[in-house]
Amino acid sequence: MNVVTDNTLRAIRFERPAHVPMVFWINPACWHHYPSKVLYDLMAAHPLLFPESRESRVAIPQLDPWERAGLPYTDSWGCVWQTTDDGITGTVTQHPLADWEALTRFTPPDPGRSNGMISVDWSRMGDEARSIRSQGGHCVGSLEHGHGFLRLSYLRGYENLLFDMIDAEPRLDRLIDMIAQFSKGIVQRYLNLGVAMMCYPEDLGAQHGPMISPDLFRRFIQPLYERLTTPARQAGCLVHMHSDGNIRALAEDLIASGVDALNLQDLVNGVDWIAAHLKGRICIDLDVDRQRVTRFGTPAQIDALLREEVETLGSREGGLMMIYGLYPGTPIENVKAVMDAMERYAGFYA
Repeated sequence: MNVVTDNTLRAIRFERPAHVPMVFWINPACWHHYPSKVLYDLMAAHPLLFPESRESRVAIPQLDPWERAGLPYTDSWGCVWQTTDDGITGTVTQHPLADWEALTRFTPPDPGRSNGMISVDWSRMGDEARSIRSQGGHCVGSLEHGHGFLRLSYLRGYENLLFDMIDAEPRLDRLIDMIAQFSKGIVQRYLNLGVAMMCYPEDLGAQHGPMISPDLFRRFIQPLYERLTTPARQAGCLVHMHSDGNIRALAEDLIASGVDALNLQDLVNGVDWIAAHLKGRICIDLDVDRQRVTRFGTPAQIDALLREEVETLGSREGGLMMIYGLYPGTPIENVKAVMDAMERYAGFYA
């Protein structure tokens, strides 16, 4: 189970955090694309980002079954995943409801046994949550990435799904309700464990706009989101939502769904746009560029980007977090530059 710090909770609640919360996430594929010693040395040199590295060498993460190259994996919904690189999440290559006739004999997974991708032992999760709380920690619950809109596309296929929405296919509402009932079961189980925050991650955006029109989003997806976030809000639990891509056209609808923190990409959406439309209204969990500056720029340009983002979006009151996801291909000197800048500017408002 994931854990959130007091400092992060204060940032989300605009309660004057000690520093800007910074997360540097290393994709599992990096461990066979870079020398492991190089990654370990970088982690040890950046204790703010990797506090656990002070105590012991961080274990190389085990691959999830949908991240294993050449080994197709069928999830709990019957979707078949495949990838070509160990550690990189695969794509769905077989959609169990591509033919609507299959819905008549389709059985969704049991939220008491599965999170949609793999089996879950809720008894063990309860023990883990109690242990975390006994040590003063705050637990975080999360639906699986792709729990709503993407889950529909995994089951039906992306093109089929869009035609379903445009044609107002009556069976689509039945499928959405099936997904909602399953996900509500997951959310409620996490709430029963006393989590401080619930996360609702999936991707809605492409490079230049959302993958679904605002009208279709409001008709089919926003009501689903509200069904899933309402129990968390009623329980006094923070709501964190994530989407890659350009989601500017959907931002107001996401806020209306009851979001406390929104994780979105910086340059795809525009730092100035994010400041003008979101700053001070919700906590901005900024996903630092992986496409342009950190991949192809210089260390000086990387430092300038992160400083600009903290200056533009941050405040002493809070409302800003930042996360960077490292994927294969980024030069090591740039990896170090991102780490250096995240640690340097975390205390900008301290």
